[in-house]
Amino acid sequence: MYIFPAIDLYEGKAVRLEKGDYNKMTVFSNNPLDLGYQFADAGAQFLHAVDLEGAKEGTTPNLSVVASLARSCGLKVQVGGGIRQEDTVKRYLDAGVERVIIGTAAVTDPDFLCNMVEKYGRHIAVGVDIKDGMAAIRGWVEKSQLTCYDLFDRLTVAGVKTVICTDISKDGMLSGTNVELYRDLMSKYSVDIIASGGVTTVSDVEELRSMNMYGAILGRAIYQKTIDLREAIEVAK
Repeated sequence: MYIFPAIDLYEGKAVRLEKGDYNKMTVFSNNPLDLGYQFADAGAQFLHAVDLEGAKEGTTPNLSVVASLARSCGLKVQVGGGIRQEDTVKRYLDAGVERVIIGTAAVTDPDFLCNMVEKYGRHIAVGVDIKDGMAAIRGWVEKSQLTCYDLFDRLTVAGVKTVICTDISKDGMLSGTNVELYRDLMSKYSVDIIASGGVTTVSDVEELRSMNMYGAILGRAIYQKTIDLREAIEVAK
């Protein structure tokens, strides 16, 4: 299993939200690039980046920061937040990003998703963000009419290979992750699933690894030191 340390970007800073609430934002670093180097030094191979402003507006205000992370830290970067047009996908890939995460558009524009998967293959992932059992969109501020399973069915048909699945109720709360949800999804679908939201301790990492999850995202737990990144990476192996 792979560990993906996370950097959520807002106005060029590394921040974290509680349950996706933009009014409950904590700034952890004014220099995300420094964090990227720290993660690489700890043994990370990957980085999960989210443009929180882009997620709400469908823009790329933090593109230059993401490009710096992709080109300078030696990490394979996957990025999400506001990716609803092919031009945005191309700009990120041209900037050195390994994988682009489509979220809202996977719900609102399935034809766009299929087109991007056909053109860019493994470089396209989908973010499935779950709020009260339904897929959330537009930076988690809206709930769609699709259930988690409706959306996973759609992604399977589209040929998506990698899904980042977040239980919003767990995100940023340091309360443990939704193991039951991931176990159920793993039993039903053959895509590579990256667990996101509430991964707090080494025990959480061990449990996810025992389920043969593809990956796990670590955010607030790293910043508030409830988990040591280097140890988590070793345990995940």
